Amino acid sequence: MFENIKNYLQEVEQFTSIKSDEIELFRIKYLGKKGILNDLFTQFKEVPNEQKKEYGQQINKLKQAVTEKIESLKETFSVENDKNSDLDLTRPGVPYSLGSRHPIHIIRNKIIDIFKKIGFSVADGPEIEDDWHNFTALNMPEYHPARDMQDTFFIELNPDRVLRTHTSSVQIQYMEQNNPPFRILSPGRVYRNEDISARSHCMFHQIEGLYIDSNVSFADLKHTLQYFTTELFGKSEIRMRPSYFPFTEPSAEVDVYWGLETETDYRITKGTGWLEILGCGMVDPNVLKNVNIDPDKYSGFAFGMGIERIVMLMYQFGDIRMFTENDIRMLQQFSQEI
Repeated sequence: MFENIKNYLQEVEQFTSIKSDEIELFRIKYLGKKGILNDLFTQFKEVPNEQKKEYGQQINKLKQAVTEKIESLKETFSVENDKNSDLDLTRPGVPYSLGSRHPIHIIRNKIIDIFKKIGFSVADGPEIEDDWHNFTALNMPEYHPARDMQDTFFIELNPDRVLRTHTSSVQIQYMEQNNPPFRILSPGRVYRNEDISARSHCMFHQIEGLYIDSNVSFADLKHTLQYFTTELFGKSEIRMRPSYFPFTEPSAEVDVYWGLETETDYRITKGTGWLEILGCGMVDPNVLKNVNIDPDKYSGFAFGMGIERIVMLMYQFGDIRMFTENDIRMLQQFSQEI
């Protein structure tokens, strides 16, 4: 029995290899579940009591010798592999190229961040809406002429369902489910049955804001939008022109003074220096009634803008179709703004 252990020690000492599979077979032969060391431990109970101590010492000596042999062979194997390899670990790695965020999402996120600083949160809603949320609750009952202002995609199998024409429908959803006061933004994709050209598309993005509380005034609306234009464009001078929207009264179009410093400024502002950026107004009391909010107790304002229009202004895009053509060359220009 002791002679066998002595022979095993000699075999371990003489074994050598630089091949990983041979080293693994050697390990399994001695250290595996059915290996030599496991058999020797099993035979321990057959050893006379006076020899058990020496027998245990010899087994541990064999186990240590096997372990050290395997470690030394693995080191030799790694060194030999490095010598034979063409891989130079001192060379700098090849950087992975990162993707680019779409310019629409870049501007969308900037607008959200600006309004978050003054307490606005983001609300979302479905892109397929019913007539109530998309039209009627927004003060556009059936046959109201304002419906003609929005060329709508109707769902053929259910005429009451439409592709939302604005994200104002999200505001109705939110007001039905929450009690004022609240300040929300509703960004998202909207659809209108329009001819596709350089300046218009049947699918585009809007972001709308809503603030409902007691004693909200038109002055609050103006100061909020003045803050927004200063943060986004770096231009604080705005003007508000009377306009019409069925869900706000009074309503206004908002222009920002872009300036006339370059030829491009003259072109995009048509020589006036003023640039229209969004529509806004005080929420019509009928809209508040439709969502069970008391118009005698609460008031509020709403505003909305097309994100593509803002992107085209800030990055000087001349064709709205570029946003949906998936041209990788266009996207790569925004790789630094991830």
